[in-house]
Amino acid sequence: MMFNSMKNILLPYLEKKIVTSMIMGFVSGLPLLLTITLLQAWLTDENVSKSTIGLFALIGLPYSLKFLWAPIFDRYILSSLGRRRGWLLMIQVFLIISIFALGQSNPEINLFNVAVLSLILTFFSASQDILIDAFRRESLAEKEQTIGASAYVLGYRIGALAAGAGGLILADIYSYAFVYTFMSLIMILGVITTLLSDEPDVEIRPYTLRESIIEPFKEFFGRYQKENSNLKSYTPYLILLFVLLYKVGDTMAHSLSTNFYLEIGFSKTEIGTVVKFFGLGATLLGAFIGGALSLKIGLFKSLIYFGVFQLIATLGFSILFYTGNNLFMLITVISLENLAAGMGYTAYLAFIANMTSKNFTATQFALMTALMSLPRTFLSGTSGYLVELMNWDLYFVFCSLIAIPALLILKKIKFIINNE
Repeated sequence: MMFNSMKNILLPYLEKKIVTSMIMGFVSGLPLLLTITLLQAWLTDENVSKSTIGLFALIGLPYSLKFLWAPIFDRYILSSLGRRRGWLLMIQVFLIISIFALGQSNPEINLFNVAVLSLILTFFSASQDILIDAFRRESLAEKEQTIGASAYVLGYRIGALAAGAGGLILADIYSYAFVYTFMSLIMILGVITTLLSDEPDVEIRPYTLRESIIEPFKEFFGRYQKENSNLKSYTPYLILLFVLLYKVGDTMAHSLSTNFYLEIGFSKTEIGTVVKFFGLGATLLGAFIGGALSLKIGLFKSLIYFGVFQLIATLGFSILFYTGNNLFMLITVISLENLAAGMGYTAYLAFIANMTSKNFTATQFALMTALMSLPRTFLSGTSGYLVELMNWDLYFVFCSLIAIPALLILKKIKFIINNE
């Protein structure tokens, strides 16, 4: 009986489209850490000043601004491979070249050259993300979106681990030029996957570039205004508000977590070990469980249940504040919090996918994921002030309770969509 249950859970992950989502997640997660963790280590080894290394964070701007050029991917078809695979193949080739070129640069001789090549890398990486999100959305049926998001998150985390932890280990043995060359060769896996994949079967009417910029907004905000109902006219704003708020508490709790752990007495080694092993393992498990559960209970129920779980898990930080330097509690809190985050993020991505139109997937998906990143960029900046105002225990209670408005909004969205 248990064997059959496990078989039923694992079988969806073995389908070609889901395996493709996992591999695409892997090649999406790998480049990100090459311009964060590995690049910071390289610049530090070259004795670049901390202030200059801090400025290198600006090379991540393409990830926040990717919606600006996403309409081009919706409008134009490059080759016989199709609208998604044609662009994806070209971008992946340029991404491989940019990773290799960055590895051949020398921060000691020309730091500006390193900065430009890093920016080029993040531009192509962000472009690949746009296309992979659109490809996954269009390739999978509505009921497959959550399992597809689950596979993508699993692959993404493994890719990030390969570039971050794996890259640092290799850099201790070999040169950074070798490490970046090796990572560029791994990215060929994405090219092979693109060539072997099937182009999504989506029928679209031709648009001008101007229409490709305007129509995604018109379609989204006009989608629920077919009937004379004020409630339906507010639906697009409720959806955007939900996207903005669902992960706010989780994001704010994470933003100062390392500072919190250190302040209550844990060593850097303890924090690094627990976060890397228990945190990563729990996130991967959460993504897997989130996908499997969502198939059984449905997307909206999953978002509500996982949101409540995130709320409860965040309260664990307040309990840790009172227990203090207790390694077992640290492992428990980090494991539960990352498990909840993995489950919630999987359903969250599936929700965003379901809220996009297949005619404008790249643009609408890019806009929503950019909106999703706003709390990390802006609201997390207020975290330090809130901690000083409330102290750690009340701050984490606040982070927990701030998730409630998103859950109430979700119930309203579910009611409106189910009664269309």
